[in-house]
Amino acid sequence: MPGLIAHTNPTQTLAWRGGESLSASRYLADVNHCAARLPTSNHVLLACQDRYAFAVGFGAALVRGQTCLLPSTRNEDLIALLASLHPSLYCLTDEASCSARLPQTDLSKWLQVADDEGKFSVPQIAEKHLAALVYTSGSTGLPVGHPKAWGQLVANVKSEGNRLGVVPGSGFTLIGTVQPQHMYGFESTVLLALQNAVAFEASRPFYPADIERVVAATSRPRALVTTPFHLRAFLTEVTAPSVLDLLISATAPLAQSLAAQTEKKTMAPLIEIYGSTETGQLATRRTTSTAEWTTFDGIELRQSEGQTFASGLQIDGSVLINDVIELASERVFRLHGRTADMVNVAGKSTTLDYLNHQLLSIDGVDDGAFVMPDAKTEGVGNTTRLAAVAVAPGHTAESLQAELRRKIAPAFLPRPLKLVASLPRTGTSKLPREAVLALLKVEPDRSL
Repeated sequence: MPGLIAHTNPTQTLAWRGGESLSASRYLADVNHCAARLPTSNHVLLACQDRYAFAVGFGAALVRGQTCLLPSTRNEDLIALLASLHPSLYCLTDEASCSARLPQTDLSKWLQVADDEGKFSVPQIAEKHLAALVYTSGSTGLPVGHPKAWGQLVANVKSEGNRLGVVPGSGFTLIGTVQPQHMYGFESTVLLALQNAVAFEASRPFYPADIERVVAATSRPRALVTTPFHLRAFLTEVTAPSVLDLLISATAPLAQSLAAQTEKKTMAPLIEIYGSTETGQLATRRTTSTAEWTTFDGIELRQSEGQTFASGLQIDGSVLINDVIELASERVFRLHGRTADMVNVAGKSTTLDYLNHQLLSIDGVDDGAFVMPDAKTEGVGNTTRLAAVAVAPGHTAESLQAELRRKIAPAFLPRPLKLVASLPRTGTSKLPREAVLALLKVEPDRSL
């Protein structure tokens, strides 16, 4: 049975929290202390915001044989649905005013109060134990939960560690801008550390100045686990960022130009991870070196009737991938955007990912997105055409359209194109489609 952590030295740092080093022994003491006090239940909504509190809550739930529910958003409708599906569901939180309407247990009062001088004994967890239900972002509808067995999760992040060089003895500290409830944040900021005997930073810096502050305060080697949205803002606002030893990005493909700029400024290799909530992480690429992705060892892709399926190491059976993929071999591929994002206008085809890439590559565009309104969308204009919103303080809608004409076919030029102050991205930089449509309806000025 895989152990909860891979650390073998009780005094080795497992987490940094408020500048304090927390050892592997400290972590296990907190896990056992909390596990003994959790309510009796099969399921727990793990809502802790502090990454160390999250890791303790996750470990405590595993020790008690419970399953952690990990939605990246906590809207009332979703919480009500989860409560109806899991009658004994309770919320484990470190917030005094957690919004989830469930019986709540405050974990923060139990942290760092137990004696960690006892025997160093790592809990062993059954491989088939259902460790988590991880939910899709809900950007195109109600979030959907996907079961993750403990053995699958362990195999996944050990493969990731081997690919990235984040292995026992490497000494890395992981700094994450993504929340641990998201599949990417769960794998790459918590489990990656626990299962490869490295450390993580407990905070979740969001704004560029906060990211730089945390990076600068973290000893090397240090890795930043982030998203293209955070990277773009970070490089724009921090002119001389502290040196990093590794950059990890996911949630959307990076432009090659942004990857090159990032590597030059931070002096670190930038590795992109490709995956999904349904499959977990599947592949990586170093964007400055290649456009092709290579799957983790033990993961294979195959195509049938125009669809792509993943199978192997941490995947149950064969799972459909909802992306347009061009296979070079069973393990090497190019990514052409999501299947659902395919756009056909006037006999021409492209993807929203490609159009977004072209929009974001324009100088002066801080953020932006295309959307295809459907026939039921009111107030957005001609629904047979694409629409777009952009954050571009130095542009007018006319100047931005002129730049787009140089990059994309006329059939794909957005009508309308609206300039807005900001986009309503989630904590993982996702942009819900309905939120974009709402912006298109309520921002009457500065449009074309």
